[in-house]
Amino acid sequence: MSETPSNTLQYRFDGPEEAPVLILGPSMGTTWHMWDRQVPELTKQWRVFRFDLPGHGGAPAYPAGSVSELTARLLTTLDGLGVQRFGYAGCALGGAIGVELALRHPERLASLVLIAASPRFGTADEFRQRGVIVRTNGLDPIARTAPDRWFTTGFAAAQPAITDWAVQMVRTTDPGCYIAACEALATFDVRPELGRVGVPTLVLVGSEDQVTGPAEARTLVAGIPDARLAVVPGASHLVPVEQPAAVTDLLVTHFSTAWQPLVDPGTGQIAIAAAPVKPVLAAVPPQTAPTAPIAEIAPPAAQPQAVVGRPDPYDAGIKVRREVLGDAHVDQALARADEFSGEFQEFVTRYAWGEIWDRPGLDRRTRSCITLTALVAGGHLDELAFHTRAALRNGLTPAEIKEVLLHAAVYCGVPAANSAFKVAQEVIRAETTPQE
Repeated sequence: MSETPSNTLQYRFDGPEEAPVLILGPSMGTTWHMWDRQVPELTKQWRVFRFDLPGHGGAPAYPAGSVSELTARLLTTLDGLGVQRFGYAGCALGGAIGVELALRHPERLASLVLIAASPRFGTADEFRQRGVIVRTNGLDPIARTAPDRWFTTGFAAAQPAITDWAVQMVRTTDPGCYIAACEALATFDVRPELGRVGVPTLVLVGSEDQVTGPAEARTLVAGIPDARLAVVPGASHLVPVEQPAAVTDLLVTHFSTAWQPLVDPGTGQIAIAAAPVKPVLAAVPPQTAPTAPIAEIAPPAAQPQAVVGRPDPYDAGIKVRREVLGDAHVDQALARADEFSGEFQEFVTRYAWGEIWDRPGLDRRTRSCITLTALVAGGHLDELAFHTRAALRNGLTPAEIKEVLLHAAVYCGVPAANSAFKVAQEVIRAETTPQE
């Protein structure tokens, strides 16, 4: 067990000290105990390292809002322990960390298994919306619906103790750290980079996974050179929990046969040999076994030309606009633009979002407060609706939005605030009501 500074992760070791290290990364909302059924077999060959995400499983609540930050904390933890080279298997968010390791730190990684993973997890809007629900209602609504996302119906009915354990895992997670994990998944998108993953990779997925299912798994296999696919029948998202024996066998087989050496003994150079193409593992039913396509490696990108003068703020503006208002809203606004209104949309993106919203002098919560007040004063109720939604995404709670509108009533007038309360109430109800 570990003591955990803010830049590291809570961890534990199992297995012989002299064995090679194998890391098991958890899914969001779970703890290292999701791997309990794999550990006895894996420790026969490896020193198993498990970790908890921040605020999960009693770990200190130091939120990390990106996959790269979580990966950096994992590497800092390993550096402090003297672990330089390891195999890695991760589930969902843990799988995203595995891809990040393969892309940014390939010299550390000997072999990789991605479980219930994806190069992009849903949409940014979906995860930011989940963050709004947690900020408003706490984790109980997410916890109660976790078994529906994680397990098949038959398993959940037959294993009430495991189902209750899953609910409690989520319920005892720190809400701020859960929201930060949502943000990490919202911003994770490595689809253009998959061709650069150079370690032996197995992609493993439950056949009934409705969160990141076989379609997402095949996208990974198509993009990662020489990756193999294993579909585990009768399993949903938390396949290591639902089908522990099958997952254990697949992990043992992969890591026993596909462990890339760091140094070529003959030349003394780093070995980057591609893994040989292997047949799909036995966990895939023969009649439905997919063919793992081999991805073409894209040619090197052309070198960018040097930027002369000040960069165009449009690129920063479209990024901030999407993060604050959501992809769906921005896509709809841009789709409506035509020859008449297109330049106005560019103007708004470039100057409102790229010049003002992207300035470092105020955080986004404060900018939302100012924007709501200004919209009340101007009576701009249509814009008030989507900026109320944006305020929730920027971290304001419904109670804080109420305080902003009450304050605006004094300085902007009661009639204006009365109309604003009606609009904001509708938006808040829609955005913060958990979907059962």
